[in-house]
Amino acid sequence: MAVALGTFDGLHAGHRRVITQAMALAAEDDSSSGGALPTMVSFWPHPREVLHGEPRLRLDLPEEKLSVLESLGIQQLVLLPFTRELASLTPEEFVAEVLANQLEVRCLAVGENFRFGVHRRGDAERLVSLGRKHGIRVAVVPTLHDASGRVSSSRIRQALAEGRIREAEVLLGRPYRFEGVVRKGRGLGRQLGWPTANLAVSGRKFLPKEGVYSAWVWMAEEGGEAPLSAVMNLGGQPTVDPLAPSAVEVHILHPDFDPGVDLVGRRLVVQPMDWLRGQRRFKDLSELSERIARDAATARDQLACHPPPGDHLSARPFAARPCQDAP
Repeated sequence: MAVALGTFDGLHAGHRRVITQAMALAAEDDSSSGGALPTMVSFWPHPREVLHGEPRLRLDLPEEKLSVLESLGIQQLVLLPFTRELASLTPEEFVAEVLANQLEVRCLAVGENFRFGVHRRGDAERLVSLGRKHGIRVAVVPTLHDASGRVSSSRIRQALAEGRIREAEVLLGRPYRFEGVVRKGRGLGRQLGWPTANLAVSGRKFLPKEGVYSAWVWMAEEGGEAPLSAVMNLGGQPTVDPLAPSAVEVHILHPDFDPGVDLVGRRLVVQPMDWLRGQRRFKDLSELSERIARDAATARDQLACHPPPGDHLSARPFAARPCQDAP
């Protein structure tokens, strides 16, 4: 197989260069077996979770990776269970036992900052040397930089943590999205005239800054053919229940959507677009309802400037028109 190897948290623009190189290696492979299968090999869970006990929320979960990888031409995703036993392998053992024997890798692409083996002793240069001994062709891809420095998962996390969704998407080279299953809520939104879908999102997913956002939403089971405009609240409920845990609530604005439809049990894909405001406590439910109406109007204006890709599986960035920044 032809492999793109790495952690690939976020599948950002730099990771995509490694994947492109792996695809090129697969195309060049002219072995008698009919060519190398384009494959991405990654690790699960994140190495820092195993080695340092640090919870590591992911920019994309394995199931989310699949749709993006398919659009890039990768035909197979292999998740190596990252254990202390795997981490204890020397660089020589990792190449011999995992890459050569278990995976039968023929050609391999990695980023220039790739490290492997016990105590991260192996680097890209050593991988090239060890690969040569086992008949594995290794291509090392230079790190991607922009005007602000190295394109990295850390920068994307920082942008999301500060509500700068568009900046995160530029670094990703694709839209930022998450998904969740609609669960039954208390129905307070419907009583206020703003029915919401309450989403149960994986606890391993990295979510952006708490607050109110304009967003596009897809019904995942329907193939994502009909993006729906929405306003989303991410966080607690300071007016209704200050002790409530952080949650994701989505009110669909699309004029063709029937608000009476029961969405409980449905899986929704959400693409937040603009951070509109932070959370605040209102004096009563009437004032809260009035502010939701203002948020909804702002979200409609913002979404009119930023139409989504044609479906939720696309890895293409959204096409944007000039638009005023959200307040």
